[in-house]
Amino acid sequence: MLEFLQNFFTDSSFIPHGHCYLWKPSLVWLNIISDSLIALVYYSIPIILIYFVHKRKDFPFKWILLLFGAFIVSCGTTHVMDVWTLWHPTYWLSTFIKVITAIISLYTAIALLPIIPQALALPSPAQLEAANCQLRLTLKELENTQTQLIQTEKMSSLGQLVAGIAHEINNPVNFIDGNIVIVNEYSRNFFNLITLYQECDCHLVSEVQTFIKEIDLDFIKEDFPKILSSMKTGAERISNLVLSLRNFSRLDEVGKKAADLHEGLDSTLLILQNRLEAEGNHPDIQVIKEYGNLPKVECYPGQLNQVFMNILNNSIDTLKESIIGCHLLVVNAKTTSNQQLTNNNPQIRICTEVLDSNQVIIRIADNGCGMTEEVKQKVFDPFFTTKPVGSGTGLGMSISYQIINKHGGQLKCISAPLQGTEFIIQIPIRIKSV
Repeated sequence: MLEFLQNFFTDSSFIPHGHCYLWKPSLVWLNIISDSLIALVYYSIPIILIYFVHKRKDFPFKWILLLFGAFIVSCGTTHVMDVWTLWHPTYWLSTFIKVITAIISLYTAIALLPIIPQALALPSPAQLEAANCQLRLTLKELENTQTQLIQTEKMSSLGQLVAGIAHEINNPVNFIDGNIVIVNEYSRNFFNLITLYQECDCHLVSEVQTFIKEIDLDFIKEDFPKILSSMKTGAERISNLVLSLRNFSRLDEVGKKAADLHEGLDSTLLILQNRLEAEGNHPDIQVIKEYGNLPKVECYPGQLNQVFMNILNNSIDTLKESIIGCHLLVVNAKTTSNQQLTNNNPQIRICTEVLDSNQVIIRIADNGCGMTEEVKQKVFDPFFTTKPVGSGTGLGMSISYQIINKHGGQLKCISAPLQGTEFIIQIPIRIKSV
């Protein structure tokens, strides 16, 4: 046994392999270089495999990669031994390494057989890409459904609240409005009676004359009708507001119907009237209406009113924040011109027109600070907002986009820094069932 081990690691029994090449330098060096390069490449592959296994801990066949790495290392060692035996004929050691390589290679081949079906069952890159596309579509649908559920619940609660308030306000307003007419008639009769009494009895007692002077009867007769007229105007304004609230909520309407879009726009503007008025350093926002001759449009009126509300609210917010917003846009754009940053004449322009026999267009434009290209690209994304935290949900424009799509139309945004913003709504006069 001891003799076998001595022969195993010594070279006394054989001649070096270089004798087979007659020690020709060119042939010897060609073998040395080629075997060394093969060994070097073989040794580098396991390092890459170990790095891959370390990074991809979820890979299901890590053990086969490690086994394959051991096989490659043993193969590389056989090439190292081919270089070594050019001068040192330790052929027992070289053969033993080849035996180990053969055993590892055989075991690797046998181990590969049961995992081949599993590997074939793995999805191809094309299948993974298709699955990813489907997953992205599903996530988008879930996101849209989520925003719709949130906004639908919000608008349902708002519609019920608005309808309830409108109903409760309508009763006392009708009572006041109806009784003002009667009070006006009664007061006119009383003043006529007093005038007649004054004309018939010129010698009124001194106490009556004194009291008439104290209360300034002539001023009362002149001012009282004005007070009643002012009260009637206020009652009519409240009635119009109640009607606008009812038109806006459309709580009693289910499904699509032919509606007057101008009525929806006017109702929305009336509800937003207080936001259009001057406040602090912000001047009045002027609304310019350029209504065309639109036919009644088959639509879901309550939903379109919601779109008008979202767009107009955004325009008002933009105009109220135009001083700060325009300044930031100018700084970001590195504008050096002496462009006016303060918008002293804020305007919202609403234009409607018939595009063709089955299309209408509503344009809502403001002369605010506009949007950057980056913001414009995201304006219809769910939950995207440029407002401070707590000031906006980022759902308004996304829901508006979905509503217009539901009507078979298009909602576009045209904007540029310091050039204002225009939203274009294009919907068919008659829509298909959805």
